[in-house]
Amino acid sequence: MRLEPPMFAAKLSILPATTLTAILVLVTVALVAVVVVRPGMVKTPGGKILAFIVLFLLPVLCGAMGVSTDMERSTTTAFCLSCHTMESWGQSLHIDDPNHIPAAHFQNHRVPPETACYTCHTDYAMFGTLKVKIGGLRHVYVYYFGTPPAPENIKLYQQFNNDNCLHCHLGARSFEEGATHTADPATMIAIKSNKLSCLSSGCHDVIHDIAHLKEAKFWKESN
Repeated sequence: MRLEPPMFAAKLSILPATTLTAILVLVTVALVAVVVVRPGMVKTPGGKILAFIVLFLLPVLCGAMGVSTDMERSTTTAFCLSCHTMESWGQSLHIDDPNHIPAAHFQNHRVPPETACYTCHTDYAMFGTLKVKIGGLRHVYVYYFGTPPAPENIKLYQQFNNDNCLHCHLGARSFEEGATHTADPATMIAIKSNKLSCLSSGCHDVIHDIAHLKEAKFWKESN
């Protein structure tokens, strides 16, 4: 049965981005093969246009789609935890203790569980400034050519930026009217200006307690 154009377009739009990219790559390879096998066809004006599309535009489009797809996939929690070094950090999201900030946010869906890491580290690795993106390449180098640190020894390159918290909590009543935040007017100003870290001692300072993971009690997610 022949699909009408609107129906075909609808079915095409629901295909995974990876599948669409793979299809485009295969089509590009097939067209490149045609141009290589039949070089005479590029002598005509139409052939030159086809060669330009096949040898330049389509490869660029394939590359752009591939980068876009992988960038989107790399925002997922599953992608972050696919690295062996990060397994312990993933386990810490299941610690059964409301004082553990990442675990409490993950388990109570205060952040999307599917993109939990990215939501709280939006300025990190490939997702921050150009300087941070370039610095993220260090991970690749250390992983393949160096000695990755033990999970409990992994540290941020710089102080955790409060913007990662404020992009969700700013304006929320529980934050704006919190007793600790409003006890001293200077406190809220310091938090919002990133001069006083949300992770300061005595504040939200229980994060990924990897060093004591073996002693922790874990929450079991119900199916």
